[in-house]
Amino acid sequence: MKKKILVTKNLLKETEERVQKLFDAKLNKEEKPYTTEDIVTMSKDCDGILCFGTNKIDTAAIGKLSDKVKIIANYAVGFGNIDIDAAAKKGIVVTNTPEVLTEATADISILLLLGASRRAYEGRKYAEEQSWTWKTDFLLGKQMSNRKLGILGMGRIGRAVAKRARGFGMEIHYHNRTKLASHLEEGAIYHDNIKSLFNNSEFLSINCPATKETTNLVNEQSINYLPDGAVVTNAARGDIIDDTAMIKAMKSGKVFALGLDVYNGEPKINPEYLKLNNLFLLPHLGSATFKTRIDMGNRAIDNLESFFNNKKPKDQVN
Repeated sequence: MKKKILVTKNLLKETEERVQKLFDAKLNKEEKPYTTEDIVTMSKDCDGILCFGTNKIDTAAIGKLSDKVKIIANYAVGFGNIDIDAAAKKGIVVTNTPEVLTEATADISILLLLGASRRAYEGRKYAEEQSWTWKTDFLLGKQMSNRKLGILGMGRIGRAVAKRARGFGMEIHYHNRTKLASHLEEGAIYHDNIKSLFNNSEFLSINCPATKETTNLVNEQSINYLPDGAVVTNAARGDIIDDTAMIKAMKSGKVFALGLDVYNGEPKINPEYLKLNNLFLLPHLGSATFKTRIDMGNRAIDNLESFFNNKKPKDQVN
């Protein structure tokens, strides 16, 4: 008999067909976002859950899950939406989908850097209004070529950003929990603290995982470590930036421009951001390519299949 799986959002056709072939899959056909309570209720007769980064499964929710649920496969590289310790205590395995979205997210990080530094939002508004006149000082931006790029979080995605940035002749600086081996650094300069990294970041790309330690890591104090007129981008998690402090820095000119693909409380965005022109926004598109989304779905399904075949899932995180 097939194991029963709750899938909390839609999958692309290719992965939806596969999950239905392997499991008795309870699909979200209406595309109505499931609340935490919905997930608890709808999974009562399920052996596992395939959920997404936007689904919050906290300590309270874990406690309410049916004892039948033995695995939660998260369709995301992060897993901050799930209390993995509470899950482990209840005997529930949690998995994620690392590696497969590295290249796509690194592309978005570069797009954010370019879009913010070259004032793409303002440029589009002028183009749509058909009201612009070319002048030597019209929409002057920051050029990335041969500048210092600081990377906060030099994991797979951070290293892929560094690889792309080298094409602009950028000098790469980074901060990580640990210094990388030289063959992974590829000439990048390690900083063992935030102050040192930010001091050397004319451009800053945030690519670290969301943890308790990284919440509001980019705050009023740390922003002041940046060179005046720095460009900051975030393709990691919204809660790494203290929005109030960042908005203040953007208004003062301390931060020349900001590029965001992730937000605190998304899809909501701090309304004060939307009053600013020196902002380049994307609606969480980091993994949004056909190949990446199919690969993410397959990775989550692989983890489910391994678990139900009594093998340790490749991407178990607890």
